[in-house]
Amino acid sequence: MTTRTLYLCYFGLREPLVQTQVLPYLRQIRAGGVHVSLLTFEPNKRRAWSLEETDRWRKRLEADGIQWFSLPYHKRPTLPATLFDIVAGTLMAARLVRRHKIDVLHARAHIAAAIGAMTKRLSGAQLIFDIRGLIPEEYVDAGVWPKGGYLYRLTKAAERRLFAAADGFVVLTEKACRTLFPGNSNTDYRGRPIEVIPCCVDLERFRSTDVISREELRRKFNLTGRRVIVYVGALGGWYLTQEMADFLAVAHEQDKTTFSMILTQSAPQMIAQRLNALGIAEENYLVREVLPEEIPRYLKAADIAISFIKPCYSKLASSPTKIAEYLASGLPVICNAGIGDLDEMIEEDRVGVIIRELNREGYLQALGEIESLRLDNNAPDRCRASARNRFDLGTVGGERYRRLYQRLFKKEKVKSASDLVAAP
Repeated sequence: MTTRTLYLCYFGLREPLVQTQVLPYLRQIRAGGVHVSLLTFEPNKRRAWSLEETDRWRKRLEADGIQWFSLPYHKRPTLPATLFDIVAGTLMAARLVRRHKIDVLHARAHIAAAIGAMTKRLSGAQLIFDIRGLIPEEYVDAGVWPKGGYLYRLTKAAERRLFAAADGFVVLTEKACRTLFPGNSNTDYRGRPIEVIPCCVDLERFRSTDVISREELRRKFNLTGRRVIVYVGALGGWYLTQEMADFLAVAHEQDKTTFSMILTQSAPQMIAQRLNALGIAEENYLVREVLPEEIPRYLKAADIAISFIKPCYSKLASSPTKIAEYLASGLPVICNAGIGDLDEMIEEDRVGVIIRELNREGYLQALGEIESLRLDNNAPDRCRASARNRFDLGTVGGERYRRLYQRLFKKEKVKSASDLVAAP
């Protein structure tokens, strides 16, 4: 019998996160023989989606074995809008479960899990809670909610209900697993399966640039003879933009050949103004938004990659996709301590440097240590091997998702057999 899953995603289909994370994982789940449906929530659905575009995407996903459904996303007022979407999502998901005989509700993060838990009560389908972070703690760490405040306590109470309702779990890091499920990292105290699945990438995207020489790319971007430091991702919020700019200023002072390449979808002035104020001339840095498919080419032209994220309790559950992309490109990384499993992974695999103190002395020490890695001819191969062993979409992410589904239904069969034996 074919297993059928409905993936609940409280994001729009065309958002980068869905394109680079959700859809690749769904293709991997489909490759395991699971029939996949997807429900997304689309911002400005009526204006942003023409009938032609909707039909084009639906056919594209059907070619991958994914059946796509969507609802409008409502933003304001925040709490009523979210509650409305949860109710609408539950009604839609319940209809899809009945119509398509869905076995599993696979919920990405807390809002989708709320939809999944309510739909489970209406339908009896099993629920996978794909935990993407410690959401209540993230709001506290970001200074949005006071710890112990009403919204924090309400969200924690709702989270406890979601944990009770789920039949299986996904977490991003080993640290998050030990925090949420102390004891056995394979199952929880009720025997429900758990899989640790970090943010993975399709390594083929980064191998495909190997046909173009690194020096050819550096000539194209006028980087010949320069030390290129690259950053990929958002600015502001959790990302320590000021500290990153300060680090780059130290790097430019330490080595006058340094060129900083910042690939971001955020407003360029968020970091450009700081770089200018620190005395870095505009010809010595680039701040640009690039398409996801262009990122591997830019990374290939770099020497060192960096990541600066606010270290706090909630970030124990963080698995930055950029780290997997850097390593897949053969780049040694510099990042600050306290983010997910990165400290142990980077030091164990010898693929980068951890900054313990975010100050000038810490930056200079990191730059000195990374130079040793740059002189190590084996370092790029170690970086790629680390990406292959820890972040490969097929052999790590896809394999673990497929294993979770197998474990979930193996557990269900055992439960059913036990019920038959116990029946009078």
